[in-house]
Amino acid sequence: MPDRIIKELVVISGKGGTGKTSVVASFAALAGPVVTADCDVDAAGLHLLLDPKIEQREPFPGGLKAAIDAEKCTSCGKCLELCRFGAVQAAKSIYSIDEIACEGCGVCAYFCPEDAISLEVEDGGEWFVSSTRFGPMSHARLKAGGENSGKLVTIVRREARRLAVENGLGLILSDGSPGIGCPVIASVTGADFALIVTEPSASGFHDLERVIDLANHFDIETAILVNKCDINKEMTENIERFAREKGLLFAGGVRYDESVTGAQMVGKSTIESSRGPAARDIRLAWERIAEKL
Repeated sequence: MPDRIIKELVVISGKGGTGKTSVVASFAALAGPVVTADCDVDAAGLHLLLDPKIEQREPFPGGLKAAIDAEKCTSCGKCLELCRFGAVQAAKSIYSIDEIACEGCGVCAYFCPEDAISLEVEDGGEWFVSSTRFGPMSHARLKAGGENSGKLVTIVRREARRLAVENGLGLILSDGSPGIGCPVIASVTGADFALIVTEPSASGFHDLERVIDLANHFDIETAILVNKCDINKEMTENIERFAREKGLLFAGGVRYDESVTGAQMVGKSTIESSRGPAARDIRLAWERIAEKL
């Protein structure tokens, strides 16, 4: 099969809860068959709307954690003295490590006079390859408090691209991580297009500016979509004007619609379960974005 161009659209936001996952699910319903990728590995939610059937699951190695060999330990207290994170616990001269508090820095292991402490790779979570009603899906689950989320996002995107090649699909829809930290950097790097979902509020506008700066840093073409646009029309107009001043595509607004919550409750995208205003707005936004892909 000849090579084909594969485009990747990543949907991101300045914070969690703006509605980006609902948007991704609806876009998948409109554009399918496509490859979907849930890059929000710290709080994955796309599977709740796409009902994936897992076909492959693989372990993800997390960070390093200290472990004490009780037979070698003499309870000298050196590790307790040096640990800056309060991870070393001592009860009746028996020393142990609190895995949640441990940062894996290795100071305790380095200075242990009895060589009784080692650093071990912890279970970091899992990543999956699945099938959905809209096409194949790549997703993952990071262990609570787990590390290396950026690395896990990279694996999810790698598998998504492999699925696109193997299935002859030309579009990857990625549900990116919120914010501007390591996971979202791993979500957007190398993507073809970014859609930022925001809300019409002062804090939403502030978060929007930060995410735009991030997208600009990586030279990614960007569009803006305002969710619940009708709850503060003046702010929505300000965001639209700001987008045009920045030379960004304003994909439109999605009106507040209780059917969105209803769709989530039955595990469906808004497009599938509603013909209300939100569904119409999302469809129009998709048409505007699809022209750019």
